[in-house]
Amino acid sequence: MLNLPNPSTGILLLNILREYGCGADCSSMTELMLSHEIGMSGEEIMFSSNDTPAEEFVYANEIGATINLDDFTHIDFLEKAIGKFPKTMSLRYNPGGVYTLSNGIMDNPGDAKYGFTKEQLFEGYKLLKEKGVERFGIHAFLVSNTVTNDYYPTLARTLFELCVEIKEKLGIKISFINLSGGVGIAYKPDQVPNDIRVIGAGVQKVYEEVLVPADMGDVAIYTEMGRFMMGPYGCLVTKAIHEKHTYKEYIGVDACAANLMRPAIYGAYHHITVAGKEDAPCDHKYDVVGSLCENCDKFAVDRMLPKIDMGDYLVIHDTGAHGFSMGYNYNGRLRSAEVLLKEDGSAQLIRRAETPDDYFATFDCFDILKNMKHPEK
Repeated sequence: MLNLPNPSTGILLLNILREYGCGADCSSMTELMLSHEIGMSGEEIMFSSNDTPAEEFVYANEIGATINLDDFTHIDFLEKAIGKFPKTMSLRYNPGGVYTLSNGIMDNPGDAKYGFTKEQLFEGYKLLKEKGVERFGIHAFLVSNTVTNDYYPTLARTLFELCVEIKEKLGIKISFINLSGGVGIAYKPDQVPNDIRVIGAGVQKVYEEVLVPADMGDVAIYTEMGRFMMGPYGCLVTKAIHEKHTYKEYIGVDACAANLMRPAIYGAYHHITVAGKEDAPCDHKYDVVGSLCENCDKFAVDRMLPKIDMGDYLVIHDTGAHGFSMGYNYNGRLRSAEVLLKEDGSAQLIRRAETPDDYFATFDCFDILKNMKHPEK
């Protein structure tokens, strides 16, 4: 399944991915609407949300999406919202504690807001069975952006063994197991990337060791590999428009955190190259910054790059996931256009840039803005 962070991924890209057999993992009404609009239906759509408004559960049920509940209390909430339970339901598991692998601590599920505890999970499946649910799934997302071949097989073993226990104790057979995402990409050039074939072989090995002997060799496996599939294949291209020489050397560009939030909110690394200077020595230290009124609006801090001249284009790499889709309008900044680069070298505009008219559209019910003039008009 495609992890759909936001409808702004673009209809054209979704259609391309659908041609390869991808469905959609949605977490909001608009994502459900977009997926349904392009022709996805039923089990092609999984609805995994938290703190979900009732109307979103209603719509997900109407289009036949697989509803993946995040909390035990959502069972009663869902029943009140739609008046019944779909024949297929999924529950999200959180094992708590700290998730570790042989190469160290991966993440802290016990501090995450998502999922059922083990005790709640067993009680939830039991309750759903009593209420007429016939087909069950399980989902877990424990860590993010792992660059190791060990995570997925380890998660698989955790879930596979749990599903065997559910079958033995409750008499409920899990029909599908969603390993979700978490398989990352190498954002730094010197990182060793994941080997998806090794990961797949590792999951298959665990499947054959745990599920097959338990007469569960027909259980379907779902994934949400959005970052792995999309991340390396997008770039944010921005122009150097200012330079500042104070306590540090700054390069100001015409993009900002409104276009790419990850460095600002996570301190995340995105590799940067300067177009036409790929082979030039990286002998200048810069902070590459945007125009927002926040000091965290920086694409790079103390980054060694070639000498940057005004007008140079900087290519910020690996923005195909959690890039445009996390965009926002802080300080009234507008989202950029999106361009698809094709295999034959041609380019296609797949989303126009936002305009001030778009920004002010939600005020169109008030007379006060009727006479506002666009500066370029």
